[in-house]
Amino acid sequence: MTRDDGRRDLAKSIPIMDVAHRLGICGLSRAGVEHVGACPVCGDGGKRHPDRFAINPARGVYICRQCSSGGDGLALVQFVLSCDFKSALSYLAGEEDMQPDPVELARRRAAAEEQARKQAEYAARSRAKAIRDAREIWHAAQPGVGTAAEAYLSGRGIHLPEWPPTLRFLPDHAYRKHFADRGVVDWFRGPCMIAAIQDQNGRLTAVHQTFLDPDRVGHKSRVIAPDGSACDEKGKPWPAKLVRGSKKGGAIRLTRFNDTGLMIMGEGIETTLSPLTAGIRRDAVYWAGVDLGNMGGRMAKEQGIRWSGQPDLEDSEAWLPPEGITRLVFLQDGDSDPTSTRAKLLSGLRRAAHHRPGLKGWIVKAEDGRDLNDMLRKAPENDE
Repeated sequence: MTRDDGRRDLAKSIPIMDVAHRLGICGLSRAGVEHVGACPVCGDGGKRHPDRFAINPARGVYICRQCSSGGDGLALVQFVLSCDFKSALSYLAGEEDMQPDPVELARRRAAAEEQARKQAEYAARSRAKAIRDAREIWHAAQPGVGTAAEAYLSGRGIHLPEWPPTLRFLPDHAYRKHFADRGVVDWFRGPCMIAAIQDQNGRLTAVHQTFLDPDRVGHKSRVIAPDGSACDEKGKPWPAKLVRGSKKGGAIRLTRFNDTGLMIMGEGIETTLSPLTAGIRRDAVYWAGVDLGNMGGRMAKEQGIRWSGQPDLEDSEAWLPPEGITRLVFLQDGDSDPTSTRAKLLSGLRRAAHHRPGLKGWIVKAEDGRDLNDMLRKAPENDE
C-alpha cells in the first residue's frame, strides 16, 4: 500500500457524520435513515424542503438536490470548502508526509463498518414500515369517482374520460409527519386524494396524499401545524402534499399501459392530466413522476458545471420507463428554476435512452411562471 492509498483509506474510514460535524454542519434532524436540514452551501432546506440536503450515514454519502451535488465524505469536504481532492484528503487524513497508523486505521475501519451495518438495518426497517403505512392508507381509501377528489380535479379543469383506478379518496385523513426523535405527529385531519405510487413491477410502495380544502372546490387545503402556524420560518405555506412510503423509481399510473410506445409524464397529477383532458394524444400512456428528483435520478458531476444534465448511470434505483416505451415526453413546469429543472429532466431522458436503446425523448415546457394546469385553466401565476 502506498502512502496516498493509506491516507485515502483513513479518510474514507471516517464516518460521514463525523466529517459533517468537523465541517461545522449542524442543525440536521433525523428523518428515517437520513439526517436532513439546510445545505451548508446554498442554504436551501429546513422545514419547507427538509430533504433538499441530506446525509445518509448507512451509505456514507450526502446529497444537495438543489446544488445537484453529492458523494462521500471526501466529496462533502470539497463541496463545503470549495477545494480540490488533494486538499480534502489533507483536511481529513493529514498532510502528505504523515503516515497513517495501521492500528488506528484498522480500528476506524471496523467502527465504520459496524456503524454502516447498524444504519443499513435501521434503513431497511424504516423503509419496510413506511411501505406498510402506505399500503394501510391505500386499503383504507375508497374509489375516487363521485367524491371530493373528483370535484377537486374538476375544479382544476380536469375532466377525464375514465377515472384512474390509482386515485382514491379519504374523507377524514390524518396529516402526519414522521420524526425519528418524536415519532408520528398528527397535525390535523381533512379530506384527501390518495394516489398509488407503484414500482417497476407494479407493487404499491408509496402513496401520494393531496389534502383538499372542503370549502373551496379545486383548491388544496391550508395546512395548520400543531402550534397554530400556517407557514414555515420563511413565510411559505406548509405543503398540502405528502408522500408516505418508498417513492424512488415509482410512478403514479394515471392511464393504462398500451402498445403505442408513447408516454407523457409530468411531476404532479394535475400537470400530467392537463394535456390529456385537453385532448392531446389521448392514445399515450400518462404517468406522473411525483417529483423532479425521481424523474431525473441522480445526476453525474462534471468539473465546473453545476447542472450537467448527464445521468449517473450507477444510480440503479432511478426511475425508468417500462419496456415497450419508445417515445418519452417530460413536461416541464414554467414556475420553477428553468436551468436546474431542464438539466434534471435531460438527465432522466438520457438515462432512459441508455437503458431503452432506440428510445427518443423530448421536453415540453409550459409558459414562464405557469405550469400546464395553469395554462389549461387560463389561471394567473401561482393560483391555488
